Amino acid sequence: MRCSPEALPEFLLRRAAARLPDAIELLRRLVAVNSFTTNASGVDAVAGITAEAFASLGFHPESIASAARGSGNHLFLTRTGSGGGCPVVLVTHSDTVFPAEEEIRNNFHWDERPEEGRIYGPGTIDNKGGTALIWLTLSLLQENAPDFFAKTSWLVAANAAEEVTGDDFAGAVTALCAGKARAVLVFEGGPVDEQGWHLVTSRKGRSTWKLTAAGRASHAGSNHAGGVNAIEALVRVLPDIAAQTDRSEGVTVNIGSFHGGTVVNRVPHEAFAEWECRAVDPGALQKADAFFATLSATTEAGAVLTSTRTGHTAAWPGGEAAASLYRRWEEAAAMIGLTTVPVARGGLSDANHLSHLGPTLDGLGPSGANDHCSERSPDGGRLPEYIETESLVPKAVMNALALLSLDE
Repeated sequence: MRCSPEALPEFLLRRAAARLPDAIELLRRLVAVNSFTTNASGVDAVAGITAEAFASLGFHPESIASAARGSGNHLFLTRTGSGGGCPVVLVTHSDTVFPAEEEIRNNFHWDERPEEGRIYGPGTIDNKGGTALIWLTLSLLQENAPDFFAKTSWLVAANAAEEVTGDDFAGAVTALCAGKARAVLVFEGGPVDEQGWHLVTSRKGRSTWKLTAAGRASHAGSNHAGGVNAIEALVRVLPDIAAQTDRSEGVTVNIGSFHGGTVVNRVPHEAFAEWECRAVDPGALQKADAFFATLSATTEAGAVLTSTRTGHTAAWPGGEAAASLYRRWEEAAAMIGLTTVPVARGGLSDANHLSHLGPTLDGLGPSGANDHCSERSPDGGRLPEYIETESLVPKAVMNALALLSLDE
């Protein structure tokens, strides 16, 4: 190390502040490129900028095609440590949810506002800011804890299609680290409030379902009795689906789509609804899925209901491994006068797919807000996605100190 252990926290804060302009310049270059998930050339350009930035730290790039239709390549940056062993996996993603047309329509681009302490722009917090923070964290370790940095094996993994459902990225990460990681660290954004800096220690799992109703069409005026109304059959079941929500148990059901029929003078012969169910407890999600599977039936009126699970993402329930890892970050934050808060998050991330590799912690990215939003209203009631620049330095130092503790 470049200084004594007692002086290290304050020293790293100064060094991180000195490197901050470089991190912000990297973020600016990343944000300048549209990388909507299906803009393959843009996603690959972001991956290229990322690989170039990490090359100076001794990382070697590898690209693997994403299975998501129209997307670019996943990026994997490896640096094998002299000490061998399983790698520390640091996770981000190259894609965003904003098509180029939307960015142009809403005049949504890099917009640095020092007076607000914010930088607005597509991907600033989700998740190009996370990529820049990984770079800043590892730069601090390389420069100021070179022995630890050199002996540790690292894998920086950037998903090309994180914003869509898929598990091929997780399969590639699993293969590259031979099924085991020293730690899995996901650099999605980590908010800060009056309680402290949020670190994510669990995430809900999700199942998606579709229920179709097949009825029988007929003339609604002259032969109403001869028809079987698919919409009526479907809507009778929807309250039972919604009733599976149990917030006290952390289970939520959202019926998000409903379609049926054609014109009002025809008894509708088809209809369908789609919903998702989320839960932290894998058993609770399994119980809900078991109920949804029973909805396939033929009604008394003769409509045929068919219930199909269309997707599934396992929960990351956290547990003692995540709690133990969290305590390292809690102690590191205290060393620089900060407080952390362990939180369960309802949204999905790569942590859901990668937590089987080893102890996992999420929310390690910078602070910001309004991810997935590109609009700014004249009255300021709606603001686009932004990153809080003042969060980069303390979060990088917190991450660096916690990583150093893995060696204890």
